[in-house]
Amino acid sequence: MKILLLLTMIFQLCFSNIEFTKEEKPVFQEDTYKRLNTQNEDETFSNTLDYLNEEDVEKVPTSKNLYLSYIDFPKNIYKNQRFEIILKALITTDDFDRIETRFVDAKNMNVLNPKEPWMAVDKNSFENRYFFKAYEKDFILPTFQVLLYKNDQLVDFAYLKPKEIRFSKLAKGDNTFSNVIAKSLTINTHKTKQYNNKQLLTILDIDAKESNLEDFYLKEFSKDQGISSIEDNYPNQHILYYVVAPIYKKSLKFTYFNTQINKFKTISIPLTLENELVSTQTDLNPNNSNYELYKKIALLVVLLIFIILYIWKRKYTYLVISLILIALAILYLMPNKKVALKDDTLVYILPTKKSTVFFELKHPHIAEVLNKKREFFKVMFDNNGKKIIGWVKEKNIGEN
Repeated sequence: MKILLLLTMIFQLCFSNIEFTKEEKPVFQEDTYKRLNTQNEDETFSNTLDYLNEEDVEKVPTSKNLYLSYIDFPKNIYKNQRFEIILKALITTDDFDRIETRFVDAKNMNVLNPKEPWMAVDKNSFENRYFFKAYEKDFILPTFQVLLYKNDQLVDFAYLKPKEIRFSKLAKGDNTFSNVIAKSLTINTHKTKQYNNKQLLTILDIDAKESNLEDFYLKEFSKDQGISSIEDNYPNQHILYYVVAPIYKKSLKFTYFNTQINKFKTISIPLTLENELVSTQTDLNPNNSNYELYKKIALLVVLLIFIILYIWKRKYTYLVISLILIALAILYLMPNKKVALKDDTLVYILPTKKSTVFFELKHPHIAEVLNKKREFFKVMFDNNGKKIIGWVKEKNIGEN
């Protein structure tokens, strides 16, 4: 009985070893799978895709029909700079219907167009242009993993190891640097308006080529700034940028790094208020309004009627009324008071502290007072042959 039990155990052990031998993978396949699954999760970035799984590897044929190479890549890059890498894929088979690219083992960088399709150059050659941005000195370019599929089944794959690229930081501690690295940058137009009593609002219309215009920022000013719109058709970019600056600032100055000349270029923009009259100012002069004209005519007509009544009826009452109307007419039809406006006087649209400033006097002016509300005077003055009407604070009025 003991001998029979021993023979049974030996028999089971032999069959167990046979099954283990059948499941063991070839050394090459084992190494391939390990190579594909050595990704360090701490070093990946948001657009990194997964490695092939074991099932995919087992389906890949032993013959190779896919070969990868670099066409172009930069030798030096700067922090946050957009840079381009051009890849070539030589495919010696027609047995595929889809090419997929994955980016693995990258660190401190990002791929900006991971889903960019491969473009056929000839029957067997394909090219692709990928754009990247690196953020730190210890960045690592991704390993490019290119896969061929046929009816969603993997038929071949290949790897391309990353190139080493030198990394530099620009303008350390320079508050004028706008973070932009570009082949060219142009301010198409700019406009400055009063934001409040202490600040100006400036809008910049900017074009750039081969740039990272999305990183544009003016360190000199407050956080009240940003991109209101962006058009990104790389290599061409366009943004509308707003920034709130102190009212005493006379200019807006910043630099960008020009990659054509490898030097910083300075751009300076004057912060001057627009001398535009808004639509609400069309009839701000009460002396020119139809309503005021009608009131003056009505007053004169009533005065004339009471003078006629006094002459006709010879009643003392009509005489008193006529005298009162004459006094009112004299006061009403007298020219407006003239005052002197000090230099640097701000002219507001409305008599409120939060009203928009549309004009700033650079030197003293003589103005005609049209109205008064609280500490504001409504004035009209001449500026190079153009009539300006608005509200000024009482403290800005001097002696005439």
